[in-house]
Amino acid sequence: MTEWNTNQSVAGTAAGLQSSAKRARTMSSTSESSSSSSSFKDAFGNYANYLNKLNEKRERVVKASRDITMNSKKVIFQVHRISKDNRDEVLDKAEKDLAAVTEQYILKLVKELQGTDFWKLRRAYSPGVQEYVEAATFCKFCRTGTLLNLDEINATLLPLSEPSVEPLQINVLDYLLGLADLTGELMRLAIGRISDGELEYAKKICQFVHDIYRELTLIVPYMDDSSDMKTKMDTMLQSVVKIENACYGVHVRGSEYTPLLGASEPSSFLLGVSDVEL
Repeated sequence: MTEWNTNQSVAGTAAGLQSSAKRARTMSSTSESSSSSSSFKDAFGNYANYLNKLNEKRERVVKASRDITMNSKKVIFQVHRISKDNRDEVLDKAEKDLAAVTEQYILKLVKELQGTDFWKLRRAYSPGVQEYVEAATFCKFCRTGTLLNLDEINATLLPLSEPSVEPLQINVLDYLLGLADLTGELMRLAIGRISDGELEYAKKICQFVHDIYRELTLIVPYMDDSSDMKTKMDTMLQSVVKIENACYGVHVRGSEYTPLLGASEPSSFLLGVSDVEL
């Protein structure tokens, strides 16, 4: 009887130990599961906060890009008012407006993007940067007859950034896309100069646009992200052809262009109108 009681006591003690061990394992597993769940929630919470801040920044960058686009277009429209009599006046006003775009709207974009991985938001600000490049290069050509290169543009942006952070710099692709758009504005300028009697200036524009197109045809096939560029190359070719046809038509059919009656400059003309008819 005593031996049976002893065995029963030992069995009860073993069962109790097993139950305690099982409860300990259960509590430990529950604690680990709770800790793991909490760490996952914290991690996803951090990711959510990061994405929310990134989306808010993207919206501000898109707004800044729209402002740059709108005001850069105003600079381009101002340059198109150019003529033989008001060249310096028009360009002075256009350059002043371009400086205002840089100091106000480009500065706002720089403050949003400096010191961050701004390449992540390139699609958000690229349209504005392209329009800014177009306006800046258009002003430079009309003033000096030369091309404003990428280093010169980026040099004007350096003072806008704080020295302690990575500055925002225009990348090569956005510069080339803006340069492709420039040729369309130069085509319109050339047609306008022909109608104003400045054939030599139109020929200079024609040669300039042709040189840009020739150089880009050598670069574009080796570009990785060139889908937008290939589309703009087709438009650029159309601009080159339009300028060449206009200059060729004036050159070949020059005998049909007669000076305006009483004009002080021999370059002034009307198409197909004789002095008798005037």
